[in-house]
Amino acid sequence: MIRYLTTALALAVLTLTVILRLNDPVEIAGFRHQIFDLYQRWHTRPAQEVPIHIVDIDEESLKRLGQWPWPRSLLAQLVTSLGEAGVSTIAFDMVFSEPDRTSPRQIAEDLPLDNELRQRLVDLPDHDRMLATAISKTRVVLGFALSDSGDNETEPVVKSGFATAGTDPRPYLIVFDGNISSLPGLTKAALGNGTLNFSPDGDGVVRKVPLVMRFKDTIVPSLAAEVLRVAQGAGSYIIRSSDASGHSGYGLHTGVTDVKVGAFVVPTDANGRVWFHAARSAKRRVPAWKVLAGQSDMNRFAGSIVLVGPSATGLHDIRFTPLGAAIPGVEIRTQIIEQILTNGFLVRPDWAKGAEVVFMVVVGLALIFLIDRLGAMPSALAGSTFLIAALSISLVMFREHRLLFDPVYPAFSIIVIFILCSVLRHIRVESEQRWIRSAFSSYVSPNLVDELVNNPKILTLGGERRDLTFLFTDLAGFTTLVEQSKPGALIPLLNEYLNEMIAIGFKHGGTLDAIVGDATTFFFNAPVAQEDHAERALACAVEMDAFADRFSKEKTAQGLPVGLTRIGVHSGPVIIGNMGGDVIFNYAAHGDAINVAARLETVNKHLGTRVCVSMETASRCRQFDGRPVGTIQLKGKAEGILAFEPLTPDEIVSERVTTYLAAYDLLVIDAEAALAAFRAAAEKHPDDPLIHFHVKRLESGDAGTLIRMASK
Repeated sequence: MIRYLTTALALAVLTLTVILRLNDPVEIAGFRHQIFDLYQRWHTRPAQEVPIHIVDIDEESLKRLGQWPWPRSLLAQLVTSLGEAGVSTIAFDMVFSEPDRTSPRQIAEDLPLDNELRQRLVDLPDHDRMLATAISKTRVVLGFALSDSGDNETEPVVKSGFATAGTDPRPYLIVFDGNISSLPGLTKAALGNGTLNFSPDGDGVVRKVPLVMRFKDTIVPSLAAEVLRVAQGAGSYIIRSSDASGHSGYGLHTGVTDVKVGAFVVPTDANGRVWFHAARSAKRRVPAWKVLAGQSDMNRFAGSIVLVGPSATGLHDIRFTPLGAAIPGVEIRTQIIEQILTNGFLVRPDWAKGAEVVFMVVVGLALIFLIDRLGAMPSALAGSTFLIAALSISLVMFREHRLLFDPVYPAFSIIVIFILCSVLRHIRVESEQRWIRSAFSSYVSPNLVDELVNNPKILTLGGERRDLTFLFTDLAGFTTLVEQSKPGALIPLLNEYLNEMIAIGFKHGGTLDAIVGDATTFFFNAPVAQEDHAERALACAVEMDAFADRFSKEKTAQGLPVGLTRIGVHSGPVIIGNMGGDVIFNYAAHGDAINVAARLETVNKHLGTRVCVSMETASRCRQFDGRPVGTIQLKGKAEGILAFEPLTPDEIVSERVTTYLAAYDLLVIDAEAALAAFRAAAEKHPDDPLIHFHVKRLESGDAGTLIRMASK
């Protein structure tokens, strides 16, 4: 009762954690973000040397040039100076939503002046037009601010086109219904126009920066995206969703996966946001007053992207980052562009959430399974290993591949499941294990003992009908070797041979049934159920044959004439179970399949082969490479058994085997033609004993593929 109750509670806890993960409450998501922030502090992205600069409207510039906003004529001068320096693109991290109040035209409108003076002012150069003219002569990107107020519903001017692949991305983008744009004349003169909005988390930290957003139903680009587009001379963006061609489509949600900006493919989250991979501020800021005063080396700007933005505290554009520092918004945009140019992304793949759920379920079920079957210390080690693995995988994926995987939910589920299950289950399981190990200490096969320890239900007298695969081995000429060798040399030789043969059998999950002299018997699919028991036995036979062949050659070269090993493999139904009484158990199988496997082993000496596998075994294998040796009618059997010699994939396509198969096909058509074909094959391949076997039997008058065995 305790066993089932513990299992039920553990499964309930696992289910609860999965439900929590799917719903992802804000409180736990915030904790996950703190973990990701910690990763960034431990492994901070180094700033890269890329052609990006910031013309900084800092405190000193405000002192020297006056309080903000500056006259647009001064900004026009700034644009002209940067354009003459050969900049690639200029971006203003600000909105020019109102006319310049220092412009003569604006003064004429605002002040009560006589007509003559008003006209003189109107005739003077307009500052906004001066800035528009300067903007039109170089590559400039302006910004607009989206809002939730809806007070200003004027649609922002979008200078680029958008193409989509996969699901319509608009339902997933952050949406606003209000907009504050720059003056129409300035916007028209600019080559690009992008939103300045960030999307900080609830704690005010900017962890993701939108690359694309929505104004009502219109997709709009961010300022950073527009800078890249304009700098490359690209005309449009491509937004791809999780079900687009070449994308996963199997995440637990759909949405945007990446945005293509010119030559750059930028991975995003489902809402079109780029994870901000923060770096320490590089020495890329140049005070605006130095540029305007001609006190800056303008050669540094040649071919560069230049963002003009404020760092002065009074201008209220300071943001918090995962590194725990407060930096200007223009610095964040600059770093986003740097990330894109240097491929320095942090990525949380579309399939990450699904992978985390699968990991939680697999690890949770594994932990429940292991706690029920291991002792107290191994269970504690397993739980600790899973916990460390969950945390380590997340950290390593971040450090080595810049991938973000959540360690919080897996760690939480592991801890709760372990605390809930371990004590009750370990007490019960340890008691059962002590009794079973004592009762079955005389079993030959260690994997059988382990299965009995893990599954006490099979510790009962009785049997069951089951499909098993049997493998028999025998060392040719062993009796002669015994007679010719001294005990001091023979026993170590035999032990070395058997140790490796048994190790190979155990490696493939076989149960050792018997050792008789040099011969061994293994069976597969009991006591552990193995759906691929035939494939295991076949792989075991091939590896045993390879070892035995090497062993024979090595020992013969050393003066110990060890013969070849013959192996027979056959599958079929038998009765398997515990036979015996109170004194001793014998876990054994009974059935005709055992005899067939044993006799297939002896058939090898007549055929000249080393391994003989029945059709019953070969047909159970998903991939079997081999050549037919014939339909063997064992002595005392009314029906024959089609048998094969397993080969490697390279041997199957070799000229020797293709020649053999062509001759074999003639056996059921024309015996004389088959004999001629086998004779020709024997001349080409005199070292193939199976070819010679067919030549001899055909010469003796046999025909067809049926091979009658006169003896066992």
